[in-house]
Amino acid sequence: MTKLSVEDLKRIKEEVKDSISLREGGYRAKITVHMGTCGIASGARKLMSALMEEITQKDIKDVILTTSGCAGLCSREPMATVELLGKAPVKYCDLDEKKIKEIFTQHVLGGKIVEKYALGIGSETAY
Repeated sequence: MTKLSVEDLKRIKEEVKDSISLREGGYRAKITVHMGTCGIASGARKLMSALMEEITQKDIKDVILTTSGCAGLCSREPMATVELLGKAPVKYCDLDEKKIKEIFTQHVLGGKIVEKYALGIGSETAY
């Protein structure tokens, strides 16, 4: 086993610091790709790959990419929800890699909802 250098430790510290700041609310956006069985069968993994590629290529540090189970609308999968800090969440449906990249650029980075792919705006409430 190789020994860690001071530079290795500094790099690890920065990586951990970035992930902790995201968990503590230091992010401006969160993207949730719905990956229930129906979402995966409809292509949700391709959406995740496309988003990871965009985030990596653009070196984005303040956007959380996460997954969830089924959103309850299997016929509209694959779906994703975009939440910008201080704004209502937007659920997008019938997605593919091209559409999710457009949503990432326009909504996540630009703050403009892509209405042609949006299914709904806001959160559901349970009584």
